[in-house]
Amino acid sequence: MAIRTGSSNIQTKHDYADILIAIITGLMLVHVTLYLCIMPFVRTLAAGNDFVVYWATGQQLAHHSNPYDWNAMMRIEHSAGLAAGRQGGLMRNPPWGLILAWPLGFAGLQVGAVLWSLAQLTSLMVSIHTLWRMHGSPRTSLIWLGVAFAPALLCLITGQTSVFLLLGFVQFLRLHRSHPFRAGASLWLCTLKPHLFLPIGIVLLAWILVSKKYRLLAGATVAMAASCLAVAFIDPAAWAEYARMMRNAGIESEHILCLSVALRLWLSPQRLWLNYLPTAVGCTWALGYFWPRRHTWDWMRNGSPLMLTSLVTAPYAWISDGSLAIPALLQGAYLTRSRMLLVVLASASVLIEIELFCGFKLDSPLYLWTAPAWLGWYLLATRIKRTEAKQNRITTLKIAETPHRAMGSL
Repeated sequence: MAIRTGSSNIQTKHDYADILIAIITGLMLVHVTLYLCIMPFVRTLAAGNDFVVYWATGQQLAHHSNPYDWNAMMRIEHSAGLAAGRQGGLMRNPPWGLILAWPLGFAGLQVGAVLWSLAQLTSLMVSIHTLWRMHGSPRTSLIWLGVAFAPALLCLITGQTSVFLLLGFVQFLRLHRSHPFRAGASLWLCTLKPHLFLPIGIVLLAWILVSKKYRLLAGATVAMAASCLAVAFIDPAAWAEYARMMRNAGIESEHILCLSVALRLWLSPQRLWLNYLPTAVGCTWALGYFWPRRHTWDWMRNGSPLMLTSLVTAPYAWISDGSLAIPALLQGAYLTRSRMLLVVLASASVLIEIELFCGFKLDSPLYLWTAPAWLGWYLLATRIKRTEAKQNRITTLKIAETPHRAMGSL
């Protein structure tokens, strides 16, 4: 009777957790869906986010003009509808990323915004579905924690590219054993923001050398070479223009509020190298973490803390770049049996939405908690799982020893 009651209580808690997660994720998805449905019909929405930078870059490329010309880009962005008081931007991704923006040069602003949003949404949904399949297609609602993850939804709203990086990373996780060449080629998407993958990139090179996965390296090399050749065709002067832009980028004066930048601003704002101090520490730790596990390395399991560490120690990152935490967080969600931890993860996404609704800009220090929170949540979820597994092993051993002790007493 007591066992039946306990089972009923567990099921009730499970249902309450599922309902709360469904409500939280549902509200966030409704918000993003309404935004994406309205945006094609409201020009100022399409021109008011980061998409306008990629669209203006495409316009310059389509007209064989310099995509890093500040004055020309500002004219295009403001004529598209960017508010007069707002400052536009330039596409700072490496030059091989220009091939993403180039097709936008042959579309109008609103048509381009729709196509861009569809590409982002497809990347996110394919990534989540792939992760779900990789975890054995479990019949749970946990997949919605990934679909409604606030940094990923923020990518869709702001027009940022981090969900493309997520797609590349997830395809690498899926293919690195069965199709190493394709897995290496998929990493090209991750090179759109290479600074987000420095610790994990160091370990990847070491793993390739230790495990002799040279086909994966060949796939990455071929993809990179093909993209560079395409850029040379689109804009032969792209590399020189990019180098000139980066020399005058003024990144040191920008408040991109991540932990590395916050550290530099606190210690010495003019010393840009301080941005890379946490990254150096992260790379050192990553190699120390990899080496004892080099012969049993599992990218799905061991790559999760590496990816989260890369986000925490990145020299600069926006809150939307937290989309790359989804593989690790879903792994932790599928492992943990703590319903409270799942509610905490969903609530953290809601907290980000609340901060946005309250008018806090993306460079606000109130978002500094996000990257460390994803790492802390993952470590807690997996630690609880390991503790439960250890307790189960101890219980099993005790049960196995009981008959032997009974026989001994006889």
